[in-house]
Amino acid sequence: MTAAPPVLVVGAGPTGLTAACALLQHGVPVRLVDRRECFAAEPKALVMWSGALEALHRLGVADAVAERALPLTGASYWSNGRRLAGVSFGTLADTRFPGPLCVPQPVTEELLYERLLGLGGRVEWATRATSVEVAGDRAVVRLESAGGAETVSVPWLIGADGVRSTVREAIGVPYEGSSYDREFVLGDGRIAGDLPPTEAQYHLGPDGVLVLVALPEGGHRIFFDLPPGSRTGPPDDAELQQLLDARGRGRWTVQETWWTSRFRVHTKVAARFRHGPVFLAGDAAHAHSPAGGQGLNTGVQDGFDLGWKLAAVLRGGDPALLDSYDPERRPTSARAVRNSERQTKLWLLKPRPARALRDLLLGVLSRSGALERRIVPELAQLDLDLTASPAVGRTPAPGGPTPGRRLGDAPLRPVGGTGATSLHGYLATGRHTVLVAGAGQEAATAAEEAATELTRRGVRDLADVLLLLPPDGPLPAPAGPAGHDLAAGRLPGGQAGAAALACHLRPDGVVARVVALDRPGRVGELLSALPTGQRSATPAP
Repeated sequence: MTAAPPVLVVGAGPTGLTAACALLQHGVPVRLVDRRECFAAEPKALVMWSGALEALHRLGVADAVAERALPLTGASYWSNGRRLAGVSFGTLADTRFPGPLCVPQPVTEELLYERLLGLGGRVEWATRATSVEVAGDRAVVRLESAGGAETVSVPWLIGADGVRSTVREAIGVPYEGSSYDREFVLGDGRIAGDLPPTEAQYHLGPDGVLVLVALPEGGHRIFFDLPPGSRTGPPDDAELQQLLDARGRGRWTVQETWWTSRFRVHTKVAARFRHGPVFLAGDAAHAHSPAGGQGLNTGVQDGFDLGWKLAAVLRGGDPALLDSYDPERRPTSARAVRNSERQTKLWLLKPRPARALRDLLLGVLSRSGALERRIVPELAQLDLDLTASPAVGRTPAPGGPTPGRRLGDAPLRPVGGTGATSLHGYLATGRHTVLVAGAGQEAATAAEEAATELTRRGVRDLADVLLLLPPDGPLPAPAGPAGHDLAAGRLPGGQAGAAALACHLRPDGVVARVVALDRPGRVGELLSALPTGQRSATPAP
């Protein structure tokens, strides 16, 4: 039996890499294995939305992703050669990433891998998990590689090993859902003809759908559905051109392709995302239609959520925090699966009356703006409602933000300890934050107490303390010896003139708890939910 770090991650795709980076960034060693020889070159998923980009930003990766991506400006829907509806992207407020980016999956994996190496991690390629057993409060995993076989016993295991997950199957978690009775073919290549350079187009016809998406380094992806079993193997250029002629009315020509694929689509969600010390994430936990690119985005957010929560527990936090993973991520994943499935079913309508009604509704919703208001936030997965989570408080403080919701952005005027000019900029480190808002002595004392206690615990690499003063009030001297940060600005969701309060903001920017500073020592109620610094590898009962 081989000794191992406290967390073993099986699968080094975007989900597994995100989880491993979050753990390492929070000071927790991790072992990461993958059955592949190296990264796959297939472009696979293309679109990164705001919620996933914010997670990557907290890992220090999103700016590099954006440099190699193509910002998509919108989507349009067509039928019988006529434009029915349009949706504009880039209008989301309260985020550094107001619209989606088109970036092939290997680019995202490459940049996450570089970040992993920079954090001191590595991937053990060509290493396959062949069996998993839960023995008491540990996971026992059999690993096989060219160097031989070994059995490892770990306190925590993350299965991020794809739709055909060995981890999920080994622990007996059902994968519930269905498969489409259509197969899909796609090709990435150079398409001649008049096409918008930054727009996705959906051409909806009686024979099926044609999707065209511009690629960041030139060319387009073309995507079709077909009856199952019509052909086998990846489509060639002739087949793609035939489909393009039929559904694109002869307007475009396939000049060359550099990648093509034929596949079936599944819409499934694991019956549970946790089984004792084992967690499921990414495609191992949920399978999506490609509509809207939700699979990759949901997986990245799974990985970040698991990474910071496991790190908090392993650094002395309450193990019950991990009980929130399933009730937070499973409903979110199921909702994303339903949204992409609903879009796909709209693509594939066959009866003429149903298609006519769809076309009419798309036009009406587009002209009223309702289509954009509904679709874009759903796809972005930015402001999730976690108010029912066991990891957030139930009682908001008067005049404070709502526990279980992502905190909005606001301008900051840095005074001491930070140079951040916005609240989201301050939170971009991906650490826990104790935010104290108020101008009185009670607020200053609470900030000093929080900074002193977190320093004593030895977790200042995990948590920041910010004293937020009213933007129009006098500024005190810089903070005391514990070194909390000081800035002026308004608390989003707060009310002007509200009493002093303190918030615990999670690494994902969600408000965990809020307390009014109406008596001494109340900030300690927030600190009880933060890591104590006492490292532990013991799972929750």
